[in-house]
Amino acid sequence: MKKYDVAVIGAGSVGLPLSFFLAEKGLKVSVFEKMPSEGRGQNKTAIGGIRATHSDPAKIKICKLSIEIVSRMEREYDVGIDWIDGGYLFPVYDEKNEVALKELLKSQKKFDLNINWILPDDIEKLTPGINRGNLRGGTYSPEDGSASPLKLADAFYMLAKNSGAEFHFNEEVTSMSLQNGRITQLTTNKDRYSAGIVINTAGASAKDIGKMVGLDIPVYPDSHEAGITEPVKRFFKPMIVDIRPDKQSANYYFYQNKEGQVVFCITPYPKIPGIDIDNTSEFLPLVIKRMVELYPRLRNLRVRRTWRGLYPMTPDGFPIVGYTKEVDNFLLVVGMCGQGFMIGPGLGKIISEIIVDKTNKYDDILEQLTLYRSFSGEEILK
Repeated sequence: MKKYDVAVIGAGSVGLPLSFFLAEKGLKVSVFEKMPSEGRGQNKTAIGGIRATHSDPAKIKICKLSIEIVSRMEREYDVGIDWIDGGYLFPVYDEKNEVALKELLKSQKKFDLNINWILPDDIEKLTPGINRGNLRGGTYSPEDGSASPLKLADAFYMLAKNSGAEFHFNEEVTSMSLQNGRITQLTTNKDRYSAGIVINTAGASAKDIGKMVGLDIPVYPDSHEAGITEPVKRFFKPMIVDIRPDKQSANYYFYQNKEGQVVFCITPYPKIPGIDIDNTSEFLPLVIKRMVELYPRLRNLRVRRTWRGLYPMTPDGFPIVGYTKEVDNFLLVVGMCGQGFMIGPGLGKIISEIIVDKTNKYDDILEQLTLYRSFSGEEILK
């Protein structure tokens, strides 16, 4: 039986950076992925945004670290990932959202986030031509940014391989054997393995992996659609997030990537539970109407393609991270709620330090994101 220090189940937004940081620290790491190559699950359907401007302490700390890691990768590792520090802009058109975002701003600043309330004239400079009718201002965080999900996945894959991690593609974990509260064997469709620690980073399949050791992990996928336009000369800088809901959507957001293409996504309302990733005919008319109303300059852009991906959701909108009580060598890094791309790099480094360095400096994050919480809360800034 092949033996490893760590077995990672899933080569996606979380599993790839985690495998790199673990291998870089000298552990013998094996990554099992049922797809033919890396980043073929939820990672390839991400749109690329990375922000630290969340509403809760754990995700703020994790994503600040993600930005630190990703923003320096091109110069530190000589890999092209199309990083842009364009920032995130939340324009506000009503008093209710102005009050809410200004109140949230107070707690965000306690975590040393570079985010401020800016006035309509400042918004116009960042996004020339934005609809100024009833525009009251908005919050802007210039250090947030974006990168290419495909290029970043490939970069972490190559870095992990070069550091000694082994990848098993087209190899699905089908069962795990327990003895005295520990996983003693992983069985795949091809072979058998053992590992000192088994880490579940299986995204939308996290619940199925948990069932193999008798755990009910509350991760429930739902579907979201996105699209991308033809490339044009850059004409706006930040990721624009419109948090106003309507009868069919909770919010929508878009940005212009390094190649000049506008990438966009919408949060459907009500949610669309399940694992269906077929495109729909409803998406484009819905999102384009809202985008053009907000930013009329978008109206002449041609859409190149659309796609649909999965958000592995938890009941309260926060990830599940930490060892399980029932199986003491089983570690969960699941339930990213559609934000695995931005959470993965920082969380990968954090988990590697917990495992290898035995540090307790992240205990507050583990306490907030434990599987054994009440799941009664809800993230404010989704």
